[in-house]
Amino acid sequence: MGNSESRFHTMLMLAAFIVVVAGMKAASPILVPFLLSLFLAVIAAPPMFWLRNHGVPNWLALLAVVAIIVVVGIGLGAVVSRSIGDFSRDLPLYQARLAEISSGLVSLIDRLGLDVSTENLQDLLNPGRAMSLAAGVLAGLGSVLTNAFLILLTVTFMLLEAGGFATKLHIAFPGPQGAVSAFEGVSASINKYVGLKSLISLVTAILIIIWLTILGVDYPLLWGLLAFFFNFVPNIGSIIAAVPAVLLAIVQLGVSSAILTAGGYLAVNILLGSVLEPRLLGRTLGISPLIIFLSLVFWGWVLGPVGMLLSVPLTMIARIILSSSEQTQWIAIMMGPEPGGTVAKESPGDQKAGEEDPLLSSQKDGGE
Repeated sequence: MGNSESRFHTMLMLAAFIVVVAGMKAASPILVPFLLSLFLAVIAAPPMFWLRNHGVPNWLALLAVVAIIVVVGIGLGAVVSRSIGDFSRDLPLYQARLAEISSGLVSLIDRLGLDVSTENLQDLLNPGRAMSLAAGVLAGLGSVLTNAFLILLTVTFMLLEAGGFATKLHIAFPGPQGAVSAFEGVSASINKYVGLKSLISLVTAILIIIWLTILGVDYPLLWGLLAFFFNFVPNIGSIIAAVPAVLLAIVQLGVSSAILTAGGYLAVNILLGSVLEPRLLGRTLGISPLIIFLSLVFWGWVLGPVGMLLSVPLTMIARIILSSSEQTQWIAIMMGPEPGGTVAKESPGDQKAGEEDPLLSSQKDGGE
């Protein structure tokens, strides 16, 4: 009887998951602006709290932060719209030139006597797809900016509620609550991740713009903007951001400049992504690398380009929700890193080396 009941609960959870995912995909036109607003609110909340702690009135601190968001949003919208228009206009020329280069490569392979299907090779080496992908992603981000007023309004109300949210949480769940403690700990991790990742992405974009400008590659602002957004995509984001710029460098300036372009992307991502970022972020994100990659695919399929950008924070939030129920705690544990994993170097004030994942430790404390 127990096995039958367990199977029923499992099937019920699976059916609920499918229904929720289908609902999220259907509601993505509404859900994407809301999630983007939440993302912006997480970034904007620390500066607002800093101003408030230094004697600035609440209304003035909120007004200053919202004004900065408006100015940045207007500038970003102008760059995106102009760059997309110019790039889309010239895209057929770039695709035709890249097609000629790929045809020359296919002819070279034929002359070498390699037994390769010409049609399959041309289809595989079709570089126009990469350029179209870049244009499609930027168009998707540009469409999000059409909801700018709704996003700004939502961010404003979120910032108004941010100050009292912790108090409401403790009132709603009084007493020693392991789930509430875990939520606060992991929420701080999400805030830290989003803030530092935004700073690192901004530095990445500035360095890419400077390097491409020196080389003379067209649309350096466009590729810097693409590098900024795709730096939020784990594992493969920097590769995706580099491909269109390298292909454009081949068309415009030749192979040597393309190699220099690729080298610049590689140097920036090694310096910031492999050296600086681990030192600033300190401990791990509390998610296994496999889950990070799968979340990229999943959220990208459900929510589009914005889902790819927010895949890590959304997965961290999902893990918090799963950990709050005894029936789904095992899923949260399976999503986490290896138990007892350590990080070699951490910034002061971060989790000590060898300390357990906060969700795992809170579950242990709750069970004692």
